[in-house]
Order: sequence, then C-alpha cells, then structure tokens
Amino acid sequence: MNFQQHIEHALAERRSAGAYRSRIVSETGSGREILVNGRSYLNFSSNDYLGLSRDKSVINAWQQGAERYGVGSAGSGHVTGFTTAHAELEQQLAAWLGYPRALLFISGYAANQAVIAALMQKGDSIFADKLSHASLMEASIQSPATLRRFQHNQPDSLEKLLNSGGEGRALVVTEGVFSMDGDSAPLADLHQQSQRAGAWLMVDDAHGIGVYGEQGRGTCDAQKVKPELLVVTFGKAFGLSGAAVLCSESVAEYFIQFARHLIYSTSMPPAQACALTAALRRVREGDELRSQLNHNVLQLRQGLNDLGLTLMESSSAIQPVIIGENQAALDLAQQLREQGIWASAIRPPTVPPGTARLRITLSAAHSAQDINRLLEALHATAHILR
Repeated sequence: MNFQQHIEHALAERRSAGAYRSRIVSETGSGREILVNGRSYLNFSSNDYLGLSRDKSVINAWQQGAERYGVGSAGSGHVTGFTTAHAELEQQLAAWLGYPRALLFISGYAANQAVIAALMQKGDSIFADKLSHASLMEASIQSPATLRRFQHNQPDSLEKLLNSGGEGRALVVTEGVFSMDGDSAPLADLHQQSQRAGAWLMVDDAHGIGVYGEQGRGTCDAQKVKPELLVVTFGKAFGLSGAAVLCSESVAEYFIQFARHLIYSTSMPPAQACALTAALRRVREGDELRSQLNHNVLQLRQGLNDLGLTLMESSSAIQPVIIGENQAALDLAQQLREQGIWASAIRPPTVPPGTARLRITLSAAHSAQDINRLLEALHATAHILR
C-alpha cells in the first residue's frame, strides 16, 4: 500500500466509524456567541471559562504591548525572543503560585512534551492516569522511560504500580481537572503516594487554573497540594494561549539547558505576554466571575437532572452528556445547532469507544437565560438523549 492508498484507506475508515473530524470557520472568534456561515449561535463549546478573551483590559494590554514590542518575538527566548514582558510575566506567575520559577511555553502541549522529554530517560518510569491528556500520553509513549497507566483517579491503583518495583526515577502524571469528564483528581492522595515512593508529581492544571482555589490558583491550591511540577495553560480561564511550567530554581535552569521545545521554538509574542499579565490580574481579582461560573454550573446540573439525565461527577465548567454512539452524538449536536445552540460532539479516539458525548462547557459570560435556552433545546431532543 503506497502513501496515497494508505491515506485514502485511513480517511474512509474514519468516516465509516462516524469519527471524521471537520474544522469550522468562526467569523467572530469563540465568545459567548459564535457566528458560523452568517448565523449566530449560543456557544457552549468554548474553554473561555471566565470570559476573559473579550475583556477590555486584556485587549488593551495586547495593543499597548504590540505598540512597544511589535507583533512578534522574532526569535527563540535563547536568542533575542525573551523580553521584559516575558520576564515580568514569569515572575508574577511564580510569586502568585508560590514557586521559585516559572517558564513560559508556546502551548500547553509543548510544555507537557518538553517536561517529559527533558526529564525522563531509559530506566525511568512514568505512572500516568489512564485519562491523561493526549499531550501527556504521547510524550510518555515517545519517552525512553517505561510508561505504566493507573486506573483513573484511583490512588490505590497507583500505589500498587509504585510498589511493584522498578529502577530509575519515577514521575507520576495527572491532570487537575480532566478535559473530557470534568472531574478533579484526588491530588492529595496521589501526592502522598508519590512522596512515599520517592516519585515526583506532575500536574497539568489546564482546566483548573483560574477557576479553583484562592485567587483562582487552581486545583492544587484548592486541595492544598504543591507538586514538584505544575503546568498551567492560558487557553482556558485566561482567555488567551500559551503555558507555563512552575518548578524549583534548579529544575528551571535544567529546562533552559535541555528542554528542546523551549530552546528551538520562537517564543510567544511579547504583546501576548503583556495581555497575559493583564489577564492574570483579572484572574486574581475574579471572585465575582468564579461565583457566576459556579452559579451557572449549578443551574445547568439541576436542569440536566430534571431532564432525567445521568450526570458525571463534575463540579467544573465541563459538563459532558454521554450519548454512547458516535452518530447519535453527531445527530444531537446538529439538532441543537438547528435551534441556535453550538455544543460539540466529542467522539473516539478523543474519548473511549462507546462514550461519545456532548461536551458542554460553561462560562461566566453565560446568563441564566442562556442556560435555560440550552436546557429547552436539550428537552426538545430528548428522543436522542434516551
């Protein structure tokens, strides 16, 4: 089978499985509403949990940063791409989250890949939650270290694996809030198991940072845990993009020397770093936004319960409705769009087979009326939900 035959065969298989992915063109970005092909929809697929992607102070900070630094960094941070805007953001992040150092990365995917690739060597072991994000799993699989997966959110499963022996260093990997199920990891127990075994704990808190904890410091803060490695991303509650790794002084210096994703990537635009500093200020002062988001979550969960739907254990902005079959999930998403609601169908391989779902995400920008419209639309599609 040549390249073209392989490609055509793979595409045909994905179509027949109801798992084919297509990109949409949004004409307005991804705020509370989304405009697609000239039609406006209420958007319940965005990770903009606090609504900061359209915050005026964040937008103004980006514009002012662009006027000062230009629109791009024009180089790696190891050449000329590391500016005062980057340095100030790193310092503020480290102080806010209580770590000696923070290192900026172009994306959460790159940050996760960089940490695992730089730290783990042959003879080491990675212990990852089975539902960890694709960036964590791919980095672990590609690493020369041995990957072992523990049952989702099961500290006892992790303990058994840690106690089963193995040479070299051990790294335990999990998420703070899981992106597809919306549940939180039992970080205190996982950290305790890690410490007993002499392992380090790495937490990807992409979906918890800004939402949980005092001043929005995230899932680790909320559970009073300080992992050796904390990854926070800016594409969710911060309303922008990029990521940072929080760590000790010596680990930061190690990554500066050996993390290829950091060394060989053009750094984020300085204007973006300026906007992120403004977003950090809004996150820290955002108790009212977090309160509104929590209110929206409670309203939606009560409404879904009243519809007789089985809810997953999620108190986060991620509220999945499990459908099961791929085509049924696609049909539901399409019927909702016909009623002016945008909520994405998520299918394997992103989620396990047989658990295709409607991934509903909420924002502080949503109103009670918005959620009622969503619930009314779901009620009208009850024949698919059951």
